[in-house]
Amino acid sequence: MQRKWFQIWFNSPYYHILYGQRNDAEAEFLIDNLFSFLTPSTDARVLDIACGRGRHAVYLNKKGYDVTGIDLSEQSIKYAKQFENKRLHFFVHDMRKLSYINYYDVAVNLFTSFGYFETEKEHVNALKSFRKSLKNDGTFVLDYFNTNKILNNLTHQETKTIEGIEFNLHKFVSEGKIIKHINFEHKGKAFAFEERVQAFTLADFDSMLLKSGLRVTAKFGNYKLDEYDELKSDRLILVCKKA
Repeated sequence: MQRKWFQIWFNSPYYHILYGQRNDAEAEFLIDNLFSFLTPSTDARVLDIACGRGRHAVYLNKKGYDVTGIDLSEQSIKYAKQFENKRLHFFVHDMRKLSYINYYDVAVNLFTSFGYFETEKEHVNALKSFRKSLKNDGTFVLDYFNTNKILNNLTHQETKTIEGIEFNLHKFVSEGKIIKHINFEHKGKAFAFEERVQAFTLADFDSMLLKSGLRVTAKFGNYKLDEYDELKSDRLILVCKKA
């Protein structure tokens, strides 16, 4: 079976070179604000869906929570496992497939780690699996880019030089997806990767969440948890409960 773009790119060492400068302080700022708002008990179980190398999960664990991180990338989980302890665990797992049922107090999907699949049905199935993993009074938080702002400010061509590699980035919109082509040369060899993320709006999420049995109880537009503005906000952060 042909591997999907996210199975190839997220497992590549070049993904971590391109995005390695991601800001831990920003991640911690979001977690601090979010969990101050949610006020889960100190013994809460938290699921970090598409956890990458574990920066949110590790910080949540430092705050005292029992945390499970899942990600499809074997390389990311291999890296994250160095941080494991008896209240922090990482697993290679596809978010579309169910793991635990009625187990977690909070499930989070942060930093636009959604919208990768081809069909709405796959996205709804993923949301259904998130819902089933939660206790009855559990909370799901989804943090996505604000598609409206992205589309209005799309930089079509960009070059970034990191660790001596010149990454040529080409962004465009096609068939309801924001697509990024990533081309570069390293050690005399040419590489080409791509990212394809659905241009989901708030209305799209409302529809999919309804189909998956979740309802939105709060929405925010940035990591300070300011009000969401569909034109100006950097993020679309949705706090959901089981319907």
